[in-house]
Amino acid sequence: RGIGEVTDIVEKEMYSFTDSLNGEDLTLRPENTAGVVRAVIEHSLLYDGPKRLWYAGPMFRHERPQKGRYRQFHQVGAEALGMAGPDADAEVILLCQRLWDELGLEGVRLEINSLGASHERRAHREALIGYFEAHRDALDAEAQRRLHSNPLRILDTKNPAMQALAEQAPRLIDYLGPESLAHFERLQGLLRSQNLPFRINPRLVRGLDYYNLTVFEWVADVGGTALTVCGGGRYDPLVEMLGGKPAPACGFAIGVERVLELMRARGDAAAQPQCDVYVVHQGDETLDSALQAAERLRDAGLDVILHCGGGSFKSQFKRADTSGAQLAVIVGADELARGEASVKWLRSGQAGVAGPQQSVAIDRLAEVVVEAIVANQDNPEDPGQ
Repeated sequence: RGIGEVTDIVEKEMYSFTDSLNGEDLTLRPENTAGVVRAVIEHSLLYDGPKRLWYAGPMFRHERPQKGRYRQFHQVGAEALGMAGPDADAEVILLCQRLWDELGLEGVRLEINSLGASHERRAHREALIGYFEAHRDALDAEAQRRLHSNPLRILDTKNPAMQALAEQAPRLIDYLGPESLAHFERLQGLLRSQNLPFRINPRLVRGLDYYNLTVFEWVADVGGTALTVCGGGRYDPLVEMLGGKPAPACGFAIGVERVLELMRARGDAAAQPQCDVYVVHQGDETLDSALQAAERLRDAGLDVILHCGGGSFKSQFKRADTSGAQLAVIVGADELARGEASVKWLRSGQAGVAGPQQSVAIDRLAEVVVEAIVANQDNPEDPGQ
């Protein structure tokens, strides 16, 4: 069973092709919520009660590559199945906030809305169609295409010429019945009780038609553009749509590339290429020993890059600088003759300057490097001391 015929993903973003080896029709997964739900159904995971699950992996969408949008991208997501209340909605939203805090990301804003129940959406849909029909001449080609198939998606148009028209459209929140409204108001109360700021965005919808009640997005400004780094909500109809017994569910998906883009824009070094040690060497005559040194450092739990492909020390140090390594280990012929290697600080964290170079006995290399990195974490102003 599928997730619907009028979702954005089904309409235009599925990456489908015929396998040239066996003639099978294949489709790469565009998102993972449906896959998680299918696994839950197939393995009867809800037989003994609610489940909280997470996933991470590559997704694929057939769209024009641009900033923040890629044909292959990665998502990390969490799903809470078997729980119908706004408490589960609040929990998954707070999980996102905890992640932003752990990553040190500031300025990520929460926007929420309610899509209500199916009969409320039907009433709102008729009102939307009537409203946009009355302004049909102002609709762009995309909006006209969606007018009778999925008019809700016109509300989040990215066309500046249609923004004012969408702003004045009937609001779904005004069509919510007492039960849906109580769910939404209780969610707001739970978020306020945790001092989590949010904005109600009546135009917030999701690109998949299985959502109901709560929907939310986390948005941040990057280079003057609002970037959605996470989206989610409640999708109670989906389990039954895919052939399982009716069960409530909610969750979210985070775009990994978008989070990294946000971290880079905020100047976070964690988003840059990084390793602990870069091993440089003097070519073939020292390569065996350099490889052995790299393996010993890896055995000690360090992230190590061994320079491959030859080159002068100067060119190797340029590579070492761009790798994000804290230290360079230098294996030269002179050092080897003495049974030593040299260790040089490439960066010092907060201090921002390279530290001194020192010679270390080969058999103590891993011990000394680990101690130096740990000491620098404790006192980043004085590398190599």
